[in-house]
Amino acid sequence: MPKVTLLGHTPEPEKIVAAAAKLCYSAQTVEGLMDGLTPEKTEGFLKMLVSMGHESPVEHASFTFAIEGVSRSFLAQITRHRIASYSVQSQRYVRLSPFEYVTPDAVKQDPEALAAYEAAMQAAADSYEKISDILKEKYAAEFIANGMPEKTAMSKAEKIAIEDARFVLPNACETKMVVTMNARSLYNFFAHRCCTRAQWEIREVADQMLMLVKEVAPILFAMAGPPCVKGPCPEGKMSCGRMEEMRVKYGVKR
Repeated sequence: MPKVTLLGHTPEPEKIVAAAAKLCYSAQTVEGLMDGLTPEKTEGFLKMLVSMGHESPVEHASFTFAIEGVSRSFLAQITRHRIASYSVQSQRYVRLSPFEYVTPDAVKQDPEALAAYEAAMQAAADSYEKISDILKEKYAAEFIANGMPEKTAMSKAEKIAIEDARFVLPNACETKMVVTMNARSLYNFFAHRCCTRAQWEIREVADQMLMLVKEVAPILFAMAGPPCVKGPCPEGKMSCGRMEEMRVKYGVKR
């Protein structure tokens, strides 16, 4: 199961966003920008931004997450959200022994599918180990023959070997990453990935991320979630028809 941890965020994120909004709409000097921003006034600025659809001040608040227990398939999806920063565990430099992988619930619930799935994962793991060992032995021999110390040769050979062996690893292969997004990017991320039409793995991660940011910036993310929590569903005929359920789930009141 995916696990998300909020590693850090802009100090006083809501106040920073309110200060940026204050600068946009007043003649306030920069020196006094944070003056008078009580919780009540901060909330007022944030609600004004939401009502006006003015999201650029929201970009000044950033949030950094650690995500683990997810698949490389998940990685391919989340990196489509381009206005973000990603640091991902490297398969070039980290040997995946033991080989960990993600199993979809639908597969777990079907004994026949699970048996086939686990056999495929074991075959991939075995191939990865075999190819790594073959290439490592080959490269180490070449390095030692060229005068490199054995310990150095073995270490260098290992890194080169797993770089090519990783090509047999499946999308199910488990990975971990650190992700940073500003609040505006998170709005977009939640709109797409909290929706019931999103794939189950990234939807679970999005829900955990939204829960975490709501704890530190509840006003800023009060209306965050799938589009249907604050308006009509944009999916048309493809709508899941669960609008009211989604509004209850994400705690959005209209």
